[in-house]
Amino acid sequence: MGKKIAGIDEAGRGPVIGPMVIAAVVFDEDSIPNLKALGVRDSKKLTPRRREKLFDEILGIADDYVILELSPEEIDSREGTLNEFEVNNFAKALNSLKVKPDVIYIDAADVREERFGEEIGKFLNFKAEIIAEHKADDKFPPVSAASILAKVTRDRAIERLREEYGEIGSGYPSDPRTREFLMGYYKKHGEFPPVVRRTWETLKKIKVAEQPSIEEFLKGKRKN
Repeated sequence: MGKKIAGIDEAGRGPVIGPMVIAAVVFDEDSIPNLKALGVRDSKKLTPRRREKLFDEILGIADDYVILELSPEEIDSREGTLNEFEVNNFAKALNSLKVKPDVIYIDAADVREERFGEEIGKFLNFKAEIIAEHKADDKFPPVSAASILAKVTRDRAIERLREEYGEIGSGYPSDPRTREFLMGYYKKHGEFPPVVRRTWETLKKIKVAEQPSIEEFLKGKRKN
């Protein structure tokens, strides 16, 4: 048995709808070639169908894994920046592992990669070598595996919301279907559904856009 190698990544940091998902997964270093043989890579470069298939295959060779789903409410009520929130929850996921890794590869969210890794290291309840880099999900198979676990879990959560609310798009502010859903819901109900991140700027813009102009307000008063 060789060293225990962990990868950790998130999915859903930027969306206005649904959870952020963090996945940490541990492999024996002797299993890393198996990940490469499976074709594990950055989840964004795989089709949804391929990610779903790899999800079970990854778990089949992993020594341990943890998946955290962080609700919009948890994200909105955080103290500090989104990076600090991510650091705390990356550490929480890693501390929850039963099989403690000797080496941890991290997809760094901070502009300063090393700082991101160092901050996570401060919160760990075990000792490990930490390698934090940008685009780690495209460089290191354990992080690629973690990115797949996180992305599939996030996609499944969005699919459940789609069954409840209808077409909501991807949940990202840049998605026209997501913006259309949010505008339509707000116009109909006068509020947003409980599955949104209320601190996101997207919602503030929709609220402003839906407010009647002064001219419309005065026109309504004259009619009365």
